[in-house]
Amino acid sequence: MNNKFDELAKGMAQSVTRRAVLKKFTVGLAGMALACFGLANKAEASPACYNNCMDDCLIANPGAKSFCASRCKAICDNKH
Repeated sequence: MNNKFDELAKGMAQSVTRRAVLKKFTVGLAGMALACFGLANKAEASPACYNNCMDDCLIANPGAKSFCASRCKAICDNKH
């Protein structure tokens, strides 16, 4: 246990160049921005798509409301 802690402390004590820190920071910031914008666009399903899909699905599968809801959500979310 102490050996792992010592290795961690030695690794953190090593010097890091400003360029390496800036590069990691920039990559992390870009990743967060892409994740935020990518998830925001994907989460917005079209109400018309969902309603039309639900109508068609319920006609073909009467009584399967939960099945149709999950199926239509997946279909309409992937269209964006």
